[in-house]
Amino acid sequence: MKSRILTFAACTALVASVLGAAPAFAHERGDDHGSGTIGTPVTLADGLVTPLSLAVDRWNNAYVSENFTGSLTKVNADGTRETLVSAPGEEISAVSARRGTVYFAQVAQDHSAAVLKSRAKDGTVSQVADLWAFENAENPDQINTYGFDGLDSTCAAQFDPAGPPAEYSGVVDTHPYASLALSDAVYVADAGGNAILRVDYDGSVSAVAVMPAGDPILITAEIAAAVGIPACAADHESRFEPVPTDVELGPDGWLYVTTSPGGPEDASLGARGSVYRVDPDSGDVELVATGFVGATGLAVARGSGTIYVAEHFGGSDGKGQVSVLESGSDTPSVLTAISSPAAIELRSGDLYLTTDSVVPDSTGAPQPIGKVTRIALNGDRHSDDSSHDWNRDSRHHSTDSSDEE
Repeated sequence: MKSRILTFAACTALVASVLGAAPAFAHERGDDHGSGTIGTPVTLADGLVTPLSLAVDRWNNAYVSENFTGSLTKVNADGTRETLVSAPGEEISAVSARRGTVYFAQVAQDHSAAVLKSRAKDGTVSQVADLWAFENAENPDQINTYGFDGLDSTCAAQFDPAGPPAEYSGVVDTHPYASLALSDAVYVADAGGNAILRVDYDGSVSAVAVMPAGDPILITAEIAAAVGIPACAADHESRFEPVPTDVELGPDGWLYVTTSPGGPEDASLGARGSVYRVDPDSGDVELVATGFVGATGLAVARGSGTIYVAEHFGGSDGKGQVSVLESGSDTPSVLTAISSPAAIELRSGDLYLTTDSVVPDSTGAPQPIGKVTRIALNGDRHSDDSSHDWNRDSRHHSTDSSDEE
């Protein structure tokens, strides 16, 4: 019953639009660079199907998931490609890399199974942890309540039994969407469980934090009709699920997380995507900024703390953009418009993104036009680097060159 970020069904529903015509997607978008100075986008790989997760190693090799085809592809720095993992009929997601090992999730399309795996330098693929088993046993977000609070029983009984009820607690569901491999553990953004998980290298799993439910949204009669809920729910408030879509480490030692609302991810109910920071030791969660549209990924500069956010449905035309949030600010500005971005990474002064990541055809099927795109960041404030290979030592974090890719 949980809303799932960017599954095939969700993408089709979003393109159909909740409250009007679907946004028209472009294959590449132009030169609106917004704040800051950036280089011209360069396509490193194309022809990808739903490239929703990305990691980049110290040699600028990119590892990209093609989620709905069940593929993990390596795009070498020289432009050549190789398939590292193929799991037809299942989803590959949540890619990260550390010291030559690539971590990824393999997920059943109906979310009835989900495991975190690793692929070593020699090509050996191993299971690290069973994420479904953890969710089934613990269901961390059962502490949250979603939907309508206090809706009368007569109205609540009119909700479609095949969908979420009028009011419900977090149910058992797991959809590992992004991961972050550090020296102590792999951290997973679970878009089904609405939580940030810690997976130790011995396979033990624990919940670092449950993301807080969204602020209540007033459901108008128009919204109720558009999303197919009973008309009697109009003029009542509903809380949507907080769907974590990425997790990165900040220079303050906290984890930074993007969330997309567990309902329409476009702007039809407002710009409700957010960036949070999570204390990996205490589990405290703090809001950094909100106002993003379809926040599907972030990158954090480890020197300055500047945050870059991929907004899948961002921009005045809803076609996508990258926004930048300066350290200490809660007000993002537009860095550049770019088509349908999903994952975003920062490496050696360059942003790497997956673009045209979900562009359905006339039947609603995703087209094989996804790309890995590199954009150079110019200027001193862009020169520092974000990566997945920092060390964590309690609350003190440092870079160790021997620990890098």
